[in-house]
Amino acid sequence: MTMSSSASPGTGPSAGASTTPVEEPSALRSRGAARYSDRAFTIMLWAAGATVLLVLGAMVVRTVSDALPVFQYQGFFSFVFGTEWHAGFSRQEFTGTYGAWPFVWGTIYTSLIAVGIALPMSIGVALFINFYAASRVRQLMSYSVEILAAVPSIIFGLWGLLWFVPTVLHPFSIWLNSVLGFLPFFGGSVPNVNYFHAGVVLGIMILPIITAVTREVMATTPVDEVQAAYGLGATKSEVLRKVVLPRSFGGIVGATMLGLGRALGETIAVLMLVGGSQRFDTRLFFAGDTLAAHIAATFQDASPETLVALMGIGVVLFIVTMVVNIVARLIVWRFAKTAGAGDAL
Repeated sequence: MTMSSSASPGTGPSAGASTTPVEEPSALRSRGAARYSDRAFTIMLWAAGATVLLVLGAMVVRTVSDALPVFQYQGFFSFVFGTEWHAGFSRQEFTGTYGAWPFVWGTIYTSLIAVGIALPMSIGVALFINFYAASRVRQLMSYSVEILAAVPSIIFGLWGLLWFVPTVLHPFSIWLNSVLGFLPFFGGSVPNVNYFHAGVVLGIMILPIITAVTREVMATTPVDEVQAAYGLGATKSEVLRKVVLPRSFGGIVGATMLGLGRALGETIAVLMLVGGSQRFDTRLFFAGDTLAAHIAATFQDASPETLVALMGIGVVLFIVTMVVNIVARLIVWRFAKTAGAGDAL
């Protein structure tokens, strides 16, 4: 029996094959002027990013160029680390002595006091909101933290000067100084305005900033790691100490640096509470001054040469802030891998 080897049309392997359809324009493809919208949008984004750099560069160049004469007259390191500040009144030349270290010391000192008070409280509040508070309490506390962050610094200053310091903080400082007066950072008189009082109010001011960021970072802790720790028999406190806090380390450092940056540059509240003295001391209850507060206090009545010196103080404040941010990034970079918080910032 002979079988035919020929296949009839429409049968065989290629019978179902169809010709390639003609490519039609997609409905999502840009047409006309809209074809250039993506390029225009990219240019706008580049311009926005470049604007930030240009503004920062313009500020740095302008302030440094304006402050350069006082650096040349006093010497940069003598200006930063000098301990005597006697403003001159000349319009043509420098006649005063300009040493900004008392203000640098006051800025760093009050900011460290503020961070030392705010950081533990912020971590505690963030842990309570995320892991202990009931739903209604969590919402109320979160809203309260946001409201506190929006309070203007002048309100904090007035509240501290007129009620908190004389009613609460000053009596406590007198008692603390009498008990710990034998230690190096205590002793002497306790004026109504000093480093410690300014630092405490600063700590209250930066508390909501650190708390808000820390709370959000802790909320990103992977649920499977938390449940795994519970499954291994860990208690809630152990989970928080060994899982949540290590995971949140980078974010906590970033939040702390945000708060520290706010404290370093704070002006009005510190001006009301720090004392306004052009001297410095290691004692907590010494009346001193800060960089930003001294600029605000003396700018209006300053002579031309003193204005140049105040611009120098502004340059020093910028350098201090930049160093703090660099140190923060180094800390995060150093511990990110071991703490598992590399992506927290």
